[in-house]
Amino acid sequence: MTIAPDDAQQGASHYRAMRDFLQSMDDTLPGKFEITKEGIVHDMMSPGGPHEVTAAHVSRRLERVMPGELLAHNGTPDVEDEPENIMRHPDVMVIAWSDLDVEGSIDPLTVMAAVEIVSRSNPDNDWIGKTRDYPLLGIPVYAIFDPRTGTGAVFTDIHPTPDGPRYATRKDFVYGEDVTIGEWTIPTDGLPRYRD
Repeated sequence: MTIAPDDAQQGASHYRAMRDFLQSMDDTLPGKFEITKEGIVHDMMSPGGPHEVTAAHVSRRLERVMPGELLAHNGTPDVEDEPENIMRHPDVMVIAWSDLDVEGSIDPLTVMAAVEIVSRSNPDNDWIGKTRDYPLLGIPVYAIFDPRTGTGAVFTDIHPTPDGPRYATRKDFVYGEDVTIGEWTIPTDGLPRYRD
């Protein structure tokens, strides 16, 4: 039997308290909630318009070039690593149909790629927080589409650093170019932009 040190037990109990709070608030507060090592991230704005249209386009374009046993899923549930105290909700995740058929949260080690559409209200969550958390969760490919600027980036090649696992490779793109996410290349033309 392994007994966690007091600080680890306290961290786990703090994480469970945050999770329980979010579940109790289910559908009563607007926006999207996630848990990181820093605490609860609340994106105040419910995604809509260009955010949702981009997620739908990316999902559909990926599914056109992927094998049938894979899905570019843009719904629930969350991706969670309870020992790391992280619960994230990718806008699109590439996953096998069989790995999606689970009760509760998705095991992050089954996610082949995570895709985020940068929100207007909290861009640092996607560009900074998730760039830190997704390699920590072991998600091998992380793609960001930014409707604010019409640009994006794909992060790959997880490697160890003194601050924990990080992506070693970043490939930037501009809307209109083809982008490769994992093994699949899709066009980015026609993706919507946020209006000022």
